[in-house]
Amino acid sequence: MKTAFCLILFLGEVWLVLGTTKDWEPGKIEVLKNYTFLNHNQMDGDKQYPQSNEALTSSEEEPWPALDKWKLLEKNANFGFNLFRKITMKHDGNIVFSPFGLSFAMTTLLLAARGQSRSQIIEGLNLQNLSSMETTFLPSLFKEIRDNISQNHELALSKGSFAFIHKNFDVKETFFNLTKQYFDMEYVPVNFYNVTQARSFMNHYVNKKTKGKIHKLFDQVDLEAKLILVDYILFSGKWLSAFDPHMTEVETFHLDKYRTTKVPMMFRSAKFASTFDRDFHCHVLKLPYQGNASMLVVLEDKMGDHLAIEDYLTGELVDKWIRNMKTRKTDVFFPKFKLDQKYEIQEFLKQMGIRAIFSPWADLSELSDPSRDLKVSKILQRTVIEVNERGTEAAAGTMSEIIAYSMPSIIRVDHPFHFMIYEETSKSLLFLGRVVNPSLL
Repeated sequence: MKTAFCLILFLGEVWLVLGTTKDWEPGKIEVLKNYTFLNHNQMDGDKQYPQSNEALTSSEEEPWPALDKWKLLEKNANFGFNLFRKITMKHDGNIVFSPFGLSFAMTTLLLAARGQSRSQIIEGLNLQNLSSMETTFLPSLFKEIRDNISQNHELALSKGSFAFIHKNFDVKETFFNLTKQYFDMEYVPVNFYNVTQARSFMNHYVNKKTKGKIHKLFDQVDLEAKLILVDYILFSGKWLSAFDPHMTEVETFHLDKYRTTKVPMMFRSAKFASTFDRDFHCHVLKLPYQGNASMLVVLEDKMGDHLAIEDYLTGELVDKWIRNMKTRKTDVFFPKFKLDQKYEIQEFLKQMGIRAIFSPWADLSELSDPSRDLKVSKILQRTVIEVNERGTEAAAGTMSEIIAYSMPSIIRVDHPFHFMIYEETSKSLLFLGRVVNPSLL
């Protein structure tokens, strides 16, 4: 019987819980080669695994094979849109999640998986047309993206990875080295037999690593947990041109044809890039952040039409919107909002073809000894995003006609809309969401 592997995205964070139903001998402690574990009375968050004395799998990054990296990233963005559609089928209110964070988590799983478990992850990420050689470069691509983004201090987006590991759980050295190489994974020993102490220690550690952004990540810890992998993303983007808080006024937001609510509506008159898609009858407005990132706001012309476009959102369509934008003087009214959304993602991923890792036949033998009988049990995603005057804390075929036209001098975002936040250099889709009621969390 296989158990426990839980993946959670929180504020862009991803954490994975892994366990087993194997019986453990009370006095037995298995340790990774060349590493010292803390015992259950030494849970000090400042103590880390020392660097392995063994060389990493590759001392230098291999050159990329002959493939279009930008097309690859566009395909991966479609993973985010595909997942978004699955979520919208179950949730008709506000939605927000981080495709970027989830892609990193799935790539970590890719390093652990073999056989069908691995191939289904690749297909779910929409990368099934890659050769086996090309897929080996996926972690390298994500490392390159992470490094470039981390070096962009204006963007104010930080990312990190660490792992809480039980004192007698043995991770394969290859997996250990690869996660260090590609994700700078820090390994922190924990005694999961002492559930209360483990939970307290891990919450303190996460709070410290995320600079107080996450006060309590773990409500409970599985006694059988053996490994928790945490991948966090913190985004505190500042608008390139901030909204004036003195111009913010409480105004009406139309939830539908019959219901309204009151929200703080920000205002700014400036030059904004925008376009209009005649096929979908929607305005697309670009709100740039400092550091070469932007929020795209997609606002349908007619009230109640915001659901119609969701079946057609793709990386290709978004790219067409961006290429057809024109900059013009525009008065923009945009609501302040804060979203805090959490979803169990495993069922959606199963619908997208990622099934094996959740089954008794999961093959995670690149992570640990196959005899440990490991599987992924749950993937939970939680994302919190806040938009205010300063910034943000957090099938369209060839027949589709998109035009740049003289937009109205006023864009009033006063009814349901979609938004996406992306890093422009790599076209990485950081966050994707739908706002139906900005007055609700």
